[in-house]
Amino acid sequence: MVTPVQVPSRGRGERILINQTSYLGDVILTTPLLAEIRRCYPEAELDLLCTPRATSLVDNNPDLDHIVVDDKRGEGRGLRGMWRMAMELRRRRYTMVLSPHKSLRSALLLFLARIPCRIGFRQSAGWFLYHHRVNRDTKLHEVDRNLSLLQAFGMDPGSAQKKLRIEVDPVTRERVEQIWNSLGLERREGQLIFGLNPGSVWPTKRWSVEGYANLMVQLKKKYRCEVVLFGGPEDREIADRIQELSGHIGLDLVGRTSLRELPYALERCDVFITNDSAPMHIAVARGIPVVALFCATTPSLGFYPYSSRATVVQKELPCRPCTSHGGRRCPLGTEDCIHLVGSEDVLRGVEQVMNGKDQNDSTSENPFSPNFITL
Repeated sequence: MVTPVQVPSRGRGERILINQTSYLGDVILTTPLLAEIRRCYPEAELDLLCTPRATSLVDNNPDLDHIVVDDKRGEGRGLRGMWRMAMELRRRRYTMVLSPHKSLRSALLLFLARIPCRIGFRQSAGWFLYHHRVNRDTKLHEVDRNLSLLQAFGMDPGSAQKKLRIEVDPVTRERVEQIWNSLGLERREGQLIFGLNPGSVWPTKRWSVEGYANLMVQLKKKYRCEVVLFGGPEDREIADRIQELSGHIGLDLVGRTSLRELPYALERCDVFITNDSAPMHIAVARGIPVVALFCATTPSLGFYPYSSRATVVQKELPCRPCTSHGGRRCPLGTEDCIHLVGSEDVLRGVEQVMNGKDQNDSTSENPFSPNFITL
């Protein structure tokens, strides 16, 4: 058992590290914790430890002083790579670290770095390597779970500002404007723009290509609009199939925007329709109304869109969630969570957010809670 130590004071000289080397969405959901630490420690040096890919989402965040990259699947892989990373952290002489990431590697890395005040979750795999351990309530959203680490300071997480944050620099804005102009897309009076994100790392989190294609057709019939497909190069095959099934009625941005450019590119959208994935959280951070499709995963896992300007569409099934992140294939072989959600159900979600129906009222327990359409 590690002997507990006193949490450092809020004076000058503190060097604080936040450790979040998980998925992109997890990094975005850590930004309210960054903001609250900055508010409480305005004169401290505040750094974030994250993966190389996540840097483009946080390197303009004004709450941070530095970003430290942990390439744990590259140069930082294995025991030797972790030791090199630990020595780098030790060289930076942090006085305190908070770790929303629950892996054993994270706990061991921070222990080897000899950071004198380590705060993590009691449910972490390496819980015994933290000085202060906070209970991780599975009933809360991940934003609120991350903020619960503030309890180690004797603070009330409920009083924290909880808005997600991604900032965009002027150079990136200019590049995105050039991309939009290349599509010949100029916003006309009364015209709507719907963004669609049909991809996901996990196949069981992707709504069907048939569903997206039918939805595109219905959107075109119901609204005076343009429909824009978003995604990375790995989503090319999916996007091509959707375009083929819909009669090529969408504008295609798949593979044409980098992760750094995506937050600003999404701002052209009146509504963003997406699978449960990092772009869903990016859209929320930029204040874009979201319709989120939850297939293999469920909102109960705590990663739903953290916004009252959002609607979650899902099919209630006893087999959901099959895993915490989704999987490569349906364990039952049916893919009911994907195919039993129809385009008309998603269109209902679009209508909800278009009509401004949200949970942000005096009766809502959580002003960041979305609407739900559960079939």
